[in-house]
Amino acid sequence: MADFVRVGSLAEVPEGEIRAYDVAGIRIGIAHLATAIAAFRDECPEDGCSLSEGALDDEEGAVVCPCDGSAFDLSSGEPVSGPAVDPIALYRARVEAGWLEVAVE
Repeated sequence: MADFVRVGSLAEVPEGEIRAYDVAGIRIGIAHLATAIAAFRDECPEDGCSLSEGALDDEEGAVVCPCDGSAFDLSSGEPVSGPAVDPIALYRARVEAGWLEVAVE
């Protein structure tokens, strides 16, 4: 099991927004939902666009690709709408003493 790596301050990702970080050579998007923090690979499997530049649907708990409109559930990684058929990779994320930490295997 991978160790958690500190990527930034929780204050850097206001609720309802997404930020991207490079962790262990992987571009990771971190979304701050109303009830949770979600970490995911910052690449749409359909077209390669940066998901962190897309929209966060807090009500549905999904990130929406800015290029093709595919939406991905941030609890499962599965596509919920749009042309994408493959899921996005999700990573374990947590907040410790105000810091965002992600585990990448």
